[in-house]
Amino acid sequence: MEQPTVIELDMQKLAKQNVWATFICTAVLIFLNVLIQGQFSAAFHLIHLVYFALFYMVLIVLHEAFHLIGFMLFGRVKYRDLDYGVNFKLGVAYATTSKPLQNAAMKKALLLPFWTTGMVPVLCGLYFDNYLLLTVGAFLIAGAIGDFTMYRKLRAFPNDALVKDDPQQPRLYVYSDVHSL
Repeated sequence: MEQPTVIELDMQKLAKQNVWATFICTAVLIFLNVLIQGQFSAAFHLIHLVYFALFYMVLIVLHEAFHLIGFMLFGRVKYRDLDYGVNFKLGVAYATTSKPLQNAAMKKALLLPFWTTGMVPVLCGLYFDNYLLLTVGAFLIAGAIGDFTMYRKLRAFPNDALVKDDPQQPRLYVYSDVHSL
């Protein structure tokens, strides 16, 4: 049996990258909105922090749900083979499958939440001149940095390679010889 290539995320490094990505993405999106709208027109009220927190939590849950949808849609995984929750030790929400996926399907499942919970709020925020949507979208885009890191590493493997998700750690096992799993 072939030894898999292991792709593992360094959570400390990722946390630092996430802070920078959040700051940069938020600043760029606010600047872009000012360019589009021709003015800065945001008013801040304390209730906006409550809205932000609620919206952010809902979108984190949806982010993981969209991974599950991606596993089923692109990888044809059955619902019973999915798992979802929060790893309190690592401080992250997770979505996983016990079934291996082809690399092409895994890459799509990794990026689906970026589009749905990151870009959709950003595009709505730009259209409606809504800084709450822009900021929440920026946080979710930056929060997908782990997904982008895994996606980038998976690009080195053929599309038909099998990828097994680790149910406990942010780690993938890639089997290039599809007959060895």
